[in-house]
Amino acid sequence: MLTELLRATRAHSLALAAPLSDEDAQLQSMADASPTKWHLAHTTWFFETLVLLPHLPDYCVFDERWPRLFNSYYESLGPRHARPQRGLLSRPSLDEVKAYRRHVDAALADLLPHAGDDARRLIELGCHHEQQHQELLLTDILHAFSCNPLLPAYDVSTPLKAVAPDQAWLKHAGGIVDIGHGGSGFAFDNEGPRHQALLAPFEISNRLVTCGEYEDFIDAGGYREPLLWLSDGWAAVQAQGWQRPAYWLEDGSVFGLHGVQPLDADAPVMQLSFYEACAFAEWAGARLPTEFEWEAACGLPGFALAADQAWQWTRSSYAPYPGFKPAAGAVGEYNGKFMVGQQVLRGGSLATPLGHARPSYRNFFPPAARWQFSGVRLAR
Repeated sequence: MLTELLRATRAHSLALAAPLSDEDAQLQSMADASPTKWHLAHTTWFFETLVLLPHLPDYCVFDERWPRLFNSYYESLGPRHARPQRGLLSRPSLDEVKAYRRHVDAALADLLPHAGDDARRLIELGCHHEQQHQELLLTDILHAFSCNPLLPAYDVSTPLKAVAPDQAWLKHAGGIVDIGHGGSGFAFDNEGPRHQALLAPFEISNRLVTCGEYEDFIDAGGYREPLLWLSDGWAAVQAQGWQRPAYWLEDGSVFGLHGVQPLDADAPVMQLSFYEACAFAEWAGARLPTEFEWEAACGLPGFALAADQAWQWTRSSYAPYPGFKPAAGAVGEYNGKFMVGQQVLRGGSLATPLGHARPSYRNFFPPAARWQFSGVRLAR
């Protein structure tokens, strides 16, 4: 099973990169994004550095100069090339990065038949880490393409029209609920330890806010009414000139992975910041759910997880659960050190690899982030 997970994960990354030219794969459109080529190399560096070097005797590093280029944020693993300058790495070439992937994949195939428990756990972590980067590969290339006046399509097929169910409020009685990952199966360390939380009774929407509903917010002057906004959010609106979601165009169309398309009123609204999500909720006479309310609501009849639509901002700051302790060693840098200044998102998105999301999954981004497939679910 692990062998198949590894094979499928590594193949999917290459499949996602296949529609892109070498020039596309080199693009870095902002400091928060990374080139496709870098994603392909970094996920390979993760396996080489954290799995092969400590667990495969006599493993030969592909190129001793490359760890500095493709280490992301692991301070304990040596110096790193500056994140905002990843787009300057014209060398190594994309073909050389693909050769790097083949080299590491062959070594992983040699290791797997006799890998111990620690190595197998790290290989599984590496697969789920790569799946995260598969989504980032798509969100990052979409942002890069949005900066091109041609607004090219990543996927030239015609998207299916969305069908939104009628909006309904689902009631939860509140009380003491269990939160966090429990039982078997993979989970990131930030999904535990499983613990109890006390909830007041609440209601939550069965579905996400649609583009048509968000368009009503815009038409009602939502981006011009400071009383709807958090202070930092209103400052961002003024400083950045926000008037609509990130990829909505002035002519009423929307840019996405399929290029420029007519606005689909029934599709979930996406590419919203936490600030925009909060402002819409205020205008709608509602609020965002906490991440604990969201997770507790997953068991309610009629609740659509929407893990293949858009991540859903919550009102919860990204913080450790009671009893959380980062793992020993470099993998302890994976999540814990980012638990400040970020908001939790729950669910999943159209760019999330199949099988990657689960009810306990905690995504997180700064509140001003708008280039992810992030949307809104209301609570009250």
